[in-house]
Amino acid sequence: MRSSCAKTLFNTLYSMLKIHQNQKSVGLAASLLSLVLIIALLYTLQSVLVPLMFSILLAISLFPIARFIEKYKFNRVTASLLAVLIAIILIGGLVWFIVHQVLIIGANGDDMQVRFVHILDTIRHWITIRFGVEEGQITKQITTFTNRVVSNAGAIVGAAFGSVGSILAGVVIVPLFTFFLLYYRDFFREFFFHAFISTPKELVSQVLDKIYYVVQSYLVGLVTVMGIVAILNTVGLLVLGIPYAWFFGILASLLMLLPYIGIAIGSVLPALFALATKDSAWYAVGVIAWFQVVQFLEGNFLTPNIVGGKVSINPLMALVGLLLGGMLFGLAGLILAIPMTAVLKVVFDAIPSMTAFGFLIGEPEQYHLKKFSGKILMKRWKINNVPASNDA
Repeated sequence: MRSSCAKTLFNTLYSMLKIHQNQKSVGLAASLLSLVLIIALLYTLQSVLVPLMFSILLAISLFPIARFIEKYKFNRVTASLLAVLIAIILIGGLVWFIVHQVLIIGANGDDMQVRFVHILDTIRHWITIRFGVEEGQITKQITTFTNRVVSNAGAIVGAAFGSVGSILAGVVIVPLFTFFLLYYRDFFREFFFHAFISTPKELVSQVLDKIYYVVQSYLVGLVTVMGIVAILNTVGLLVLGIPYAWFFGILASLLMLLPYIGIAIGSVLPALFALATKDSAWYAVGVIAWFQVVQFLEGNFLTPNIVGGKVSINPLMALVGLLLGGMLFGLAGLILAIPMTAVLKVVFDAIPSMTAFGFLIGEPEQYHLKKFSGKILMKRWKINNVPASNDA
C-alpha cells in the first residue's frame, strides 16, 4: 500500500515537473521569437525610427534652452521654435565650415595629386628593392584593384545618391520631430502614465526623469569632450605646421560620434595631407602619434571624468551595443548605440524581472576587480564550499 502511494506521488511530482519544464521552454521560445520580431520590426522601420531617435536626443539637449526661453514670458510654441532654430544655426554653421574648408582644400588638389603620385612611386620603388617584387607585378595588382573599384562605381554612386536623399529628408523631418517633441513634452509624459497604468506613477516619473538625466549628461559631456579634443588636435597640428589645422582638428573631434574608433579614423586624413604637403614623412608620423596621445587622454582622463559615472556602461556591453547598432542602422546605429544602451539600462533597472540585464550592462564594482574577487563574491552571496575558479 505504501509503495503504491509513494509511486503515485512520484508520478504526480514528475508530471508537474515536466509540465513546468514545458512551460519554461514555451516561455523561452516565446521570448526569443518576440526578440526576433522586435529586431525585424526595428530594421524594417529604420527610415522612421532613426530620424525619430535623433530627434529625441536633440529634443533632450534643447529642453534646457526651451525652458530658459519660457522664463522670459514666451509661450511654449515660440520657445520650442526658437530652440530648434538655435540648433539649426549651430549645426548649419558647423556644416558650412567643413564644406567651405573642403572646397578650399580641393582648389589646390592638382598640386597634392602630383605629390601623392610621387609618394606612390617612392613606395613602389622601396617595395621592389626591399622584397624583390618586380614593379610590373605591383602595377598589375594596382590596376586590378582599380578596375574592381571602377566596376563597382555605379553601385557606389547609386548608394551615395540614395544617402543624399535620406539626408535631405532628415534635414526636414528631424527639426519637425524635435519641435513637436519639445512642444508636446508633457503630453508624451502623460502617455507613459497611461501606457503603464498598473505601475505606480511615481516610479514611471522617476524612470522618465532618470532617462532624461542620463541622456542629457551623456550629450553635454560628449560635446564638452569633443570641444577639448578639437582644441588639443588643432594645437598639435599647428605645432607640426600642418595647413588647415582647425579643419582637421574639428573634423577628427566630430568623428568621436563613432566611439572608440573616431579619433583613430580622424588621424588618417591629416596624416595623408602631411605626406602630400611636407617634405618629410616624419610629419605624418608625428600627426598619428599626437592623435594617439589625444585618444589616450580622452579615453583615460577626459571621458571618465566628464561623462564617467553619469553613463554607467561597461566597455564590453558598449562594444556589443555598437556592433548591434551598426548591424541594425548602419552609421546612424553607431552614433545612437551608446545613448540607447544607457536608456535600456535605466529601463532594465526599473523592471524587477530585468534587473539582471541592467546589472550586466552596468560597470563592475571595485570588488569585482580585486585579486580575490571570487572569494568575495562567494561570501557576498553566502555560498559555501564552492571553490572560486579565479582564486584557485
